[in-house]
Amino acid sequence: MQENLYNLAFERSILSSIVFEPAQFDELSTALNVDDFYLPAHQDIFNAMMKLLQKDQPIDEEFIKKELVSIKKFDEQVMLEILSANPISNTKAYVEEIKDKSLKRHLLTLTTEIKRVTVEEELPSAEVIDIVEKKLYDITQDNQTSDFKDSPQMTFDTMEYIKEMKARGNSVLVGVDTGFNELNKMTTGFGKGDLVIIAARPAMGKTSFVLNTVNSIISQGKGVAFFSLEMPAEQLMLRLLSIQTSIPLQKLRVGDMSDDQWTSLGGAIDKMNSAKLFVDDQGSININQLRSKLRKLKNQHPEIEIAVIDYLQIMQGIGNQDRHLQVSEISRGLKMLARELNIPIVALSQLNRGLEARNDKRPMLSDIRESGSIEQDADIILFVYRDDVYLYKEEKEREKAAKAEGKEFIPTYIEKEEEDAEIIIGKQRNGPTGHVKLVFQKKLTRFVEPHPRVIETSYESIDTKSANMEVGNTPEPSSNDTVSMPTL
Repeated sequence: MQENLYNLAFERSILSSIVFEPAQFDELSTALNVDDFYLPAHQDIFNAMMKLLQKDQPIDEEFIKKELVSIKKFDEQVMLEILSANPISNTKAYVEEIKDKSLKRHLLTLTTEIKRVTVEEELPSAEVIDIVEKKLYDITQDNQTSDFKDSPQMTFDTMEYIKEMKARGNSVLVGVDTGFNELNKMTTGFGKGDLVIIAARPAMGKTSFVLNTVNSIISQGKGVAFFSLEMPAEQLMLRLLSIQTSIPLQKLRVGDMSDDQWTSLGGAIDKMNSAKLFVDDQGSININQLRSKLRKLKNQHPEIEIAVIDYLQIMQGIGNQDRHLQVSEISRGLKMLARELNIPIVALSQLNRGLEARNDKRPMLSDIRESGSIEQDADIILFVYRDDVYLYKEEKEREKAAKAEGKEFIPTYIEKEEEDAEIIIGKQRNGPTGHVKLVFQKKLTRFVEPHPRVIETSYESIDTKSANMEVGNTPEPSSNDTVSMPTL
């Protein structure tokens, strides 16, 4: 039975091939992990090769020996066996065999773990299933890691990250595209492993805002998992189609469109047919069920780069705990899941209605329902705010009061098709707080960047001034000079 769990000859051949042709190690180091090798001495040698690669030193017999001697793990007999093995040029079949044996060993270990948590620790079945699913996901994703990373490993990984960022041409976008340039500049995008909270009072447009982000991501050919607890998948699709085609949502809902709009809709449908968008609109889900579904989906579709939950307070808790404890468990679970899957998870959240009693109704962190744990676990908290929502509400209340008193009502607020909006960054663990100006297009339920407004300008003899400018000297503008520039 044990012979089915390892093949020492294959392990020796792989290590021998690396020693005699070190150029292969770049590819093999990404295909194999240290614990894919069964023999501890083989693990030590492969680990030594990894450290030599990090140090940019030769991966040969002498340097491997020096590395192992320094940590008192050099086995001369094992090294001789490796050097005596025949190196191979086509390593793919050997790697697949070693990986297969390694997977079987991990699965065997998992069966022991299942017995321990089920019988010895007597954990509830739901918790056992969650533990097993996580372990199984880790195994299938080659996500076996040591308890600690040493300093050389961390500095190496950090330098690789910095080099990757430099190769992007100093782009402000590091994480997943939010869909808005100014928000990207302030957040550098939604980072891998981040828990992002988007909060607002009802009717502010938090679902519309996150669908703008979803549309931007799927337009780039990337994948999105969307848990819609509030509305069916068909309604989400209608909103996305409205965003893409600029056809008013109400017209899409009733099919009242011109020929050109029908043509535009057909093109958008064709694009959405190939989009990597996956929606779960079950409506009732707890954190364990969400974890299970998202792990399975991510395993089947590695292209998924972000998950969205609309919205957090609708999620069910586990057991009979107080609601604030259930929300704490959900919030912490989402953060840990984001790190496990290495993708940002965006969760929408409601705000307490108490903020509406304030003169300035712009949200604060303390306005989030069950805010303690959410505020603590989130990496980024964004608030969606539109002042026109409250101005319209106040107008209607004045109209109602005037009618009740038999007085004439004179409107002072004019409804707009496009309203000013703010995205307030209330918390950002690795960046600044502040706000970003957007415009909300009501008929399309779409947020867009503000349109630049050009200010008319006048210049006095600009050609003469330009001719008289010396290199490296910029004249101070006179009081008669105004500059044409876009203002947001």
